Amino acid sequence: MSTGSQHHSTGTPPGRPEGPQAPLLRKRFDDGLAAGSPFAKWAAVWKKMLLVQDGSATLICETLADGPVQLDVLHQKVTADVPEGVRAHLPGTSFIERQVCMSHRGEVMMDNLTYVALEQLDPEVQRHLEQGLSPIGYIFDIKLTRKRPVPCPDGVLSRLWQRCGVPDPKAARSYVLEIENTSCMLITETYRSGMLQGLPLAGPDAQSA
Repeated sequence: MSTGSQHHSTGTPPGRPEGPQAPLLRKRFDDGLAAGSPFAKWAAVWKKMLLVQDGSATLICETLADGPVQLDVLHQKVTADVPEGVRAHLPGTSFIERQVCMSHRGEVMMDNLTYVALEQLDPEVQRHLEQGLSPIGYIFDIKLTRKRPVPCPDGVLSRLWQRCGVPDPKAARSYVLEIENTSCMLITETYRSGMLQGLPLAGPDAQSA
């Protein structure tokens, strides 16, 4: 299974016609914030909350956007060539490697790289992933899941940023997703400045010129 870049909006039917898409704006979480401003201080707290929350980041994106967000599947394939940090957390020798970005109004909110252990994959979840059209977060709606935070493996971060650019380790986190008490996914998320869309305190001096 291998895909190129796919585009659609979450919450809309698959196969919706799409015209040419403008390039997405991708910035580090803190880019453009005026140091010491009320907004910068508030944004720092918001970033900490994002990094420790244990719900669905997909649903957070949709809440901030007040509706569907754009999902682009940048890369998806079955492979045995994975960073060593993946094998430290997931069983087996064959994995789905899937990289996506989520955006709203042309600005990236998250860049995510996920590894899925095929030997532990529930058939229902496998069908969900093979469609390649919905965020991993929607799995929370169909299976009993639990997140277990782990340090971000350097090799995974390197591979994530090789495809999307704009490294930002201070806004990244990794966790193992357990479905029905079985470790089956390693997910690494990098939050981008698009996560600040629509938030308060964006006054005249909130951002630098």
